[in-house]
Amino acid sequence: MQNKFLQGLLVCYAIVFTVLAFNPIDRTTWFVENLTVWIIVGVILILYARNIRFSNLSYAMMFVLIYLHTIGGHWTFAEVPFGFVTDLFDFERNHFDRIAHFSVGFYAFPIVEFLKKKNMVSNNFLLLTYPVFAIATVAMSYELIEWIYAAYSAPEAGMAYLGSQGDIWDAQKDMLADTLGAIFAVTVFSRLKK
Repeated sequence: MQNKFLQGLLVCYAIVFTVLAFNPIDRTTWFVENLTVWIIVGVILILYARNIRFSNLSYAMMFVLIYLHTIGGHWTFAEVPFGFVTDLFDFERNHFDRIAHFSVGFYAFPIVEFLKKKNMVSNNFLLLTYPVFAIATVAMSYELIEWIYAAYSAPEAGMAYLGSQGDIWDAQKDMLADTLGAIFAVTVFSRLKK
């Protein structure tokens, strides 16, 4: 691998993963949460091996979710020590998972970058909206997977995986956070390209 920046991100991930693999709050939740991360890292490496490369900014944006998800897997998202933010804004719940969901939207940046680089879309409206819709679709699909997992797993494991913290609108707010992150990412892309 020639991209030293990507190598550095992977080394940082390996360190974070190794440290947080010890004594997670719930081993089953840890495994399920990290499975998502392993798939994402695997896809990034496969794309790189197939000569589909992204900018360092794209890789940095992609790894935000990887790091946050690894942290969330260790503590479960509802239990991540994030009290300083909760106290600072006088929230009633831990919003670490909302920040992680917002970072899901950052994957819109490499999508729009890829579309632009390959000249796959000539219309700027489609270039900037397709990645947002793609992320919104992934967000909805992930919420369905969470629901299915929670419905068929042990009640404690299901609740730990969902991390809804008693919020009946948690899934909808998570999808909104993903989509807002995607809007942020394509806005950053469009501003940088100008």
